[in-house]
Order: sequence, then structure tokens, then C-alpha cells
Amino acid sequence: MTTFEKNFTTAEYTRRIAKTRVAMEARGLDAIVVCDPSNMSWLTGYDGWSFYVYQGVILTHSGDPVWWGRAMDALGAARTVFMTGADHIRGYDDTFVQNPDKHPMQELATLLTELGLENARIGVEMDNYYYSAAAHVALAGGLPQATLSDVTGLVNWQRAIKSEREIEYMRRAARIVEAMHARILELAEPGMRKNDLIAEIYATGIRGADGFWGDYPAIVPMAPSGLDATAPHLTWDDRPMQTGEATFFEIAGAHRRYQCPQSRTLFLGEVPQKFRDAENAVLDAIEAGLAQAKPGNQAQDIANAFNATLNKAGFSKDSRCGYAIGISYPPDWGERTISFRRGDTTVLEPGMTFHFMPALWLDDGGLEITEPILITEEGFECLCTTPRELWVKA
Repeated sequence: MTTFEKNFTTAEYTRRIAKTRVAMEARGLDAIVVCDPSNMSWLTGYDGWSFYVYQGVILTHSGDPVWWGRAMDALGAARTVFMTGADHIRGYDDTFVQNPDKHPMQELATLLTELGLENARIGVEMDNYYYSAAAHVALAGGLPQATLSDVTGLVNWQRAIKSEREIEYMRRAARIVEAMHARILELAEPGMRKNDLIAEIYATGIRGADGFWGDYPAIVPMAPSGLDATAPHLTWDDRPMQTGEATFFEIAGAHRRYQCPQSRTLFLGEVPQKFRDAENAVLDAIEAGLAQAKPGNQAQDIANAFNATLNKAGFSKDSRCGYAIGISYPPDWGERTISFRRGDTTVLEPGMTFHFMPALWLDDGGLEITEPILITEEGFECLCTTPRELWVKA
């Protein structure tokens, strides 16, 4: 028995597994090996900072999944997964960890053989952050009679429509990111060291909101100022904030691994007309995009409406303007499935959740005003109530 509070009922995990098996059957697969920690957690409940070593979940068409990983992490698996019994939690010897002379995937091949899968059609997630070329070579070498095929995204796509409990966790995360932004607006001022402000952002996020604790976000805060904000993915240093500069804060609240990212931009001092023009264009384009956020429309409808409105105002955005979100682990809070961009014909359905991310990176700064949204039966719901505007402080 464990005292760890499970995030979901066994019945919910059973539904997820059944849905995944349908996708496996459609691909002609006997089994899949899932190494993405978000997919591992979604299928089994496993939650631990152990994704820096090789681990995975084995799913066939019968019985409960098998968690596989470093032996010391098997103790954490026993406390977090819904499965019970030693047969469903399998750990490998620590001599396989970061050892140039042997690879953990050799041990996984042995386990798959033990499970009767030595001649099976097995799907592996070849294009994710946690499954390397060396891992694939080692696994294939240990299973010469098996057929390994790429199933990157197979489980991710099953996660697209959230359950009521998942949506509840994301709403809690939304309350947390609202508190984080409120803290930024309260404290940020000229002369404040950026790292001191980031420390307050982290503290607020981890303390949580409305009585719900804050988990760690899958991405660190992005908080560039001035010319640094012409690039989207710079973080912070110890330089003081300065009058005459804009800083965008791309941050996320997180609860039980469910992520709710949201961005706002703060300008210190008098705002140049260029930024005001960009703000007006983005706000109008957001409204146009949100008008297309409803069941039956396609993901590209949001992007096309957003970009058309933005272009009329004399601005343009080359990158996508949104993506699916949900449960996630570092280094990314996106689900790596649906994108708001031209050509993505995915049909929107109730229960899908997205980060509508219409950021602009100008030649002298950046402007990020973004919204996490839920597709509902009637249209959409903005998960956050943070005022949608360019923030200004003297």
C-alpha cells in the first residue's frame, strides 16, 4: 500500500489504455514502448524526476502496463502508478546507468523477450527527447527478430481531449499563473534585478493559489527585456530592469504536472507608439482568432483569422500562434500534436486545451499577450482572467 495520493482513478487509466490500444490496433502493433514521461504518466500515473536515465512503459493488448526503469526509481513507481505487483514494476541494475560499456536498452530487450515479444511488432517513440539514436540501436540489436516502428505521437494524440479531472487540474494551474502575473505587476520596477524578480515568480508559483499547491513548470520562465526580447526563448540574468524597456514574461502555473502557460508584457516608462500599435493589432487579432475557437472548426481557422487581422494592421507573424497543452515534463509544456497554423486541419473538439500564443518579436523588443483556452460545447473558455493588455509602470 502507499500513502501517495493518486491523481486519477484506476477507471480513468483503464479508459486511456483502451483508447491507446485502439490506436495500436490500427497501426498493426503488438506492443508499444513509451519513453516520453508525459505519456508514461498519462498511461500509468508515474511521476518522478528520473527521465534523465532510460525508462519506459510497455503496453500490449492485454493486462496492465509494465513500468520499466532504474531499479532505485522502481520505489517511486510503486508509490505513483496504478498497477500493483512486482510483475508490473521492473527495475534494471544500476551498472547500466551512464555506462559506456553497456546500454539499458539491452536490458529492456531482455525484458521484452521475457514477455514473449521477441518476434513482435513493437512501436517506439523515435522522435522525442528521451529516446536516442544509441537507444534505438541497442534495442534493435537485442531484438533481431522483432519489427520496430516509429509511433512518435501515438499516445500524445490520445491525450488531446481532456477528462473533467484533467480540466480541473488545468483550472487550478490557471489560478496559479494568474497569481504569478499579479506578483510580477506588483513588484517589477526600474532597478530591480531580474533574478530577484524570477525568484518571486518561482516562489509564487510553487506556493500555489486557492489552496492548491504549485508543481514545477515544464519550462523555466522566459523573461527577456529590451533587445533581448526580440528573441523568443531567452531567460534571465542579474541585470536591473530599466525604464524604456519592455519585458515579456512567458510563464506557466502547474498543478499535478498539468501546465497552464500564459504570457504578458510589461513596459517600464512611456510606451512608444510602435508598441501601442502592436498591442492594438495583437488584441484585435486575438479576438478574431478566438471567434474561430469552437467545435467543428479546424485548428488552422484560428491561425488564418488571427494572421489576416494582424496583416491588415501592418504586422506579420511567421511562426504558429498556438499549440496543444496538458500534462507535461521538461523540456516542453506543449503536447506536440495540434498547432494553430495554416495547413493544420485537425478538427476542434470539446475538451481540447491550447496555448493561444500570438506573440510578436519586433526589431526593438517583444510583445507577448497570450491565452490558455479550453474548447467547450458552445465555443471556448479562457482559462485565465488576467487582464489582456500591455502592462505599463512608470
